[in-house]
Amino acid sequence: MGRPLIDQYDPFYKHYIDLTTPEEAIALPAFYNHTITTFFSTLTNEMGTYAYAPGKWTLNQVVQHLLDVERVFVYRLLWIVRGDHQPLPGFDENSFAKLAPASHRTLAELTEEWLLLRKSTDHFIAQLSSTELACKGVANGSLISANTLCFIIYGHILHHMHIIETRYLTKA
Repeated sequence: MGRPLIDQYDPFYKHYIDLTTPEEAIALPAFYNHTITTFFSTLTNEMGTYAYAPGKWTLNQVVQHLLDVERVFVYRLLWIVRGDHQPLPGFDENSFAKLAPASHRTLAELTEEWLLLRKSTDHFIAQLSSTELACKGVANGSLISANTLCFIIYGHILHHMHIIETRYLTKA
């Protein structure tokens, strides 16, 4: 199964999908694993409390956001490939951020947890069949395919890696 078609997702996600390179969802884990792991392994605890502007998230909060969003999107993916047709709700990442435990954890703790979650996600996606990837469901009021969710998961990470690189690492 190839890259997602525009009718398989809400146009909001196009940016994330466009950031990805592989043509097949099951190729995403192997293609990005090393890059993602290496990038996040270079972040230090001292960087965790840095926010590039007033009112912006600290780096700890960004990594907590990545944890939360990955869990939400992998749950959506699991829900859809297991054939449940009940619509899934949306979520507000800013509300999640207000209640997330990022402020009392170190960046190293958050990163370790996130990289463990990433490993689990990579294994889950790598084993999906073309039949499973073709499954569709409704999340946040829009039709979405399992295949598309795989691309969104990696595109979301790449989006935040770019933000971290350009707004956090260049200023910290």
